[in-house]
Amino acid sequence: MASTTLICDTEPWKDLKAHVEDFKNTHLRDLMNDKERCQSMMVEFDGMLLDYSRQRATLETMDKLDKLAEAASLKQHINRMYSGEHINSTENRSVLHVALRAPRDAVIYSDGKNVVPDVWNVLDKIKAFSEKVRSGSWVGATGKPLKDVIAIGIGGSFLGPLFVHTALQTDPEAAEFAKGRQLRFLANVDPIDVARNIAGLNPETTLVVVVSKTFTTAETMLNARTLREWISSALGPCAVAKHMVAVSTNLTLVEKFGIDTNNAFAFWDWVGGRYSVCSAVGVLPLSLQYGFPIVEKFLKGASSIDQHFCSAPFEKNIPVLLGLLSVWNVSFLGYPARAILPYSQALEKFAPHIQQVSMESNGKGVSIDGVPLPYEAGEIDFGEPGTNGQHSFYQLIHQGRVIPCDFIGIVKSQQPVYLKGELVSNHDELMSNFFAQPDALAYGKTSEQLLKENVPQHLIPHKTFSGNRPSLSLLLPSLNAYNIGQLLASYEHRIAVEGFVWGINSFDQWGVELGKSLATQVRKQLHASRTKGDPVEGFNFSTTTLLTRYLEASSDIPADPPTLLPRI
Repeated sequence: MASTTLICDTEPWKDLKAHVEDFKNTHLRDLMNDKERCQSMMVEFDGMLLDYSRQRATLETMDKLDKLAEAASLKQHINRMYSGEHINSTENRSVLHVALRAPRDAVIYSDGKNVVPDVWNVLDKIKAFSEKVRSGSWVGATGKPLKDVIAIGIGGSFLGPLFVHTALQTDPEAAEFAKGRQLRFLANVDPIDVARNIAGLNPETTLVVVVSKTFTTAETMLNARTLREWISSALGPCAVAKHMVAVSTNLTLVEKFGIDTNNAFAFWDWVGGRYSVCSAVGVLPLSLQYGFPIVEKFLKGASSIDQHFCSAPFEKNIPVLLGLLSVWNVSFLGYPARAILPYSQALEKFAPHIQQVSMESNGKGVSIDGVPLPYEAGEIDFGEPGTNGQHSFYQLIHQGRVIPCDFIGIVKSQQPVYLKGELVSNHDELMSNFFAQPDALAYGKTSEQLLKENVPQHLIPHKTFSGNRPSLSLLLPSLNAYNIGQLLASYEHRIAVEGFVWGINSFDQWGVELGKSLATQVRKQLHASRTKGDPVEGFNFSTTTLLTRYLEASSDIPADPPTLLPRI
């Protein structure tokens, strides 16, 4: 029998609900005048500075959120995760992405076994393999070095590694190690994505990394078969073993595919896809591009936050504070969305990755015990680097709906530019906006201020900014591999904190299954209609109409078409 105990039934939750009334006549203009409050809402760890003073929260709020965390047994949940208990109860699995970046001498158990040695066995194997490829001692079928890599994967096997790759591309140290090499990511089953990925590449110098735990993911395996054909049609079927490797646990299917099982890199059931960047899923392609030493720095940055999250008191714990503030904004203040606004173009793929980690983790309607939630869980995440976003959706954030914002700033640019005669450097110009936007959201602009500026009366309603819009600022010293690891782990743990407090399972994703199973029925129908002329049957009127239109309009496709690869 499922437990009916929900966090909303506890006194701390009810206390916070009542506390919301205290904010009806409280404006951030007033809260920001309290220096002691602002000072206490700044937390620093390992070079990172979190300032959450522009949240619609007081010291009393934080104390009440701390009591909520206690009622939700947050510390016990964190300890259970780190000790390898099967906290992913619907799949009966541990949740141990922290083990992926643990020091070699760490001890982390899953099912009675220390998994850290297994992790390092794979890391050592990746290091050795990537060094062979990068040095040219591993060559392709025609004897040429492999300088280009295409990683095939989708979801967690794609967004996380792409975020890290995009962030490292302009880091001077990483860029030096990547000279003469290319890394591309093929995710979408849309043939246009295939065309874009192979455009300008030579099969003779390309290595393909197929990322699929089961080696059965439909989109990934169709893309893998497509690139296998691209390689074998140019170099012969025997070339596949030299030009394709796998990140998978299904060695039988890997071998059947034509990949040498010695070139299969393992990961484990206790690694969720969206938390797998630090496994072979991300480490292998990133090591091939940048070298293992750079990737190891990334892992160490993540590990630093792992240790902080596990040991720091909640009032000084960056991921815990981030998570509790999200719960406050979503469940109590009623703000369902969050904007992630990195003031660094290198972080352009950060928001899409966190969008997946957050919304796939916490987009749940029932508790971990299967009880329907009488409150909303999860956030709608989106974002864009500043200053691009300022000319896109900031209008809504300033004068439309209230959307809490995460501002992420970098002290030292990866690529500084100075122009003689300019008032400030390019990075200073960028960071001027990083510092100004949170205040603009918090303070707004009143009609009285506009009158003093002699703004015409009919324009005053249009130029008034209500302010009182919450944000937080995260300032990193630089954006190297280590800092990128810190940022990733901070958000991963923030999302876990939210799930622990809401009482949901942040580590399964049954919601992705239904659409996939229905697509299988459509796939069978398309095959039957194309090969045997079968009419569309077994679908509702709408789907039947659309499918019929699609088949009629694409009837020029032969029933048994010859192999056709992109022409770019």
